[in-house]
Amino acid sequence: MDDPEKPWTLTVSLTERIAFQLRRAQDVSFNAFAYRTDQSDLGPGQFAMLTIISENSGINQTLLSQVTGRDKSSITPALKRLEKQGYIKRERSSTDGRAILLSITETGQQSLAKLAEHARAHDAELDRIVGEAHKPLLLYLLDRIVTEMN
Repeated sequence: MDDPEKPWTLTVSLTERIAFQLRRAQDVSFNAFAYRTDQSDLGPGQFAMLTIISENSGINQTLLSQVTGRDKSSITPALKRLEKQGYIKRERSSTDGRAILLSITETGQQSLAKLAEHARAHDAELDRIVGEAHKPLLLYLLDRIVTEMN
């Protein structure tokens, strides 16, 4: 029988697995962003959606899904939450009844402006951690993973 006082060691390590490390890095980064913003209802995913909607008023839900890399089944509930919170408007297209067009509200713009300040600080911290010399390579590799596995 093992000694309960003796520390145990892992026999299988996930530290050399890229997928595991990507997920850990995402979790830690998202948690740090949420802590920084002190807004549990608007995390990095919602920030990305608000930013894209703000910069592309009238974007349809399908295109937003493609740009953010979220599938339609997960983006619809997220957009409904943003609408319920008063951050965006969702309206049917007058030319294509199937398309939902998105625009940001004044409340959404105000929240986005606050979040953008936090996002800049968060990105600066990530830049510091990764380092100027390594950032282009990291971004290239992450994009390559997305491109080749999508």
